Amino acid sequence: MSPDLLNTLKPIVHYSLHFLMPGLIAYTFFRKEWQKAWLIMIATMLVDADHLLATPIFDPSRCSVGYHPLHSYYAIAVYFILLFFPKTRIIGVGLIFHMFTDWQDCQWLLMFGS
Repeated sequence: MSPDLLNTLKPIVHYSLHFLMPGLIAYTFFRKEWQKAWLIMIATMLVDADHLLATPIFDPSRCSVGYHPLHSYYAIAVYFILLFFPKTRIIGVGLIFHMFTDWQDCQWLLMFGS
């Protein structure tokens, strides 16, 4: 695959996973309240506020999973625990899927570089 195509596809895949897939997940698993679930899952992107603690704030060659505090393996363990409680389940799903999306970016870096 050409570098130009990869540089075009990466943000499309990333932001589709961050915005569209939560909608599909919400519609599939939380059908009665899918719009509310989707908004909650989108709101879990506030977890990216921890990027503000890094220098530089954005580094396209840095894997955020395991680097930023709210993307740490300890935080991810807490996000998994949220899945076990009905009142926090949607938040947990949003956070876990967010971490999956960022992990997918890390895999992209490993395979293709920045």
